[in-house]
Amino acid sequence: MTSTLLFLGAGAAVFVVGVVAHLVVRDLIRRIVTLGVASGGVMLVLLAIADRGTGAPDPVPQALVLTGIVVMAAITGLALALARRVEDPENETEIRTETGADA
Repeated sequence: MTSTLLFLGAGAAVFVVGVVAHLVVRDLIRRIVTLGVASGGVMLVLLAIADRGTGAPDPVPQALVLTGIVVMAAITGLALALARRVEDPENETEIRTETGADA
């Protein structure tokens, strides 16, 4: 078994685990984390595709993976912030409307 096939199999397995967990889990924050796991599987597959066998690997899929890591970090941070705001039981707007129009 070559390293390319190992990365392809591992990437596909990680992607499937992430997607299945996303479909099963009901908690919003855990669902965001499972999307990160699934994207990690996609990135493993892209890195496996970049391997040409002999010589240097293809730099374009490697650049796509690096860009994907940065984008997923930013999107995950934004999604976690929005999930925290959605799941907050004592939202600031509700407190302002209950206490009156002071501001």
